[in-house]
Amino acid sequence: MIQAGTYSATLSYLKAVKAAGTKDSDAVAAKLKELPVDDAFAKGNVQANGRFVHDMYLFEVKKPEESKKPWDYYKQLAVVPGNQAFPLAKDSGCPLTK
Repeated sequence: MIQAGTYSATLSYLKAVKAAGTKDSDAVAAKLKELPVDDAFAKGNVQANGRFVHDMYLFEVKKPEESKKPWDYYKQLAVVPGNQAFPLAKDSGCPLTK
């Protein structure tokens, strides 16, 4: 999980650098907030306050008799959309949102 998350964050940063055409931190940060994150690890967007907003999932571990193949361990019970799981940037109190 840690390696995949680090890869996803680095990939998003590098895409923002390319889109901004510079390594200037303010320009890259602005691009990070404009571009969607959509890779094998994560899908979502970065709010004005820097928070990454994405769907949240609730899983249950399957009973042994429910598993049908190798690595078939979890049953998805619910998905909470990112816009419900995380507060809006404007409500965060972060000075970056002003």
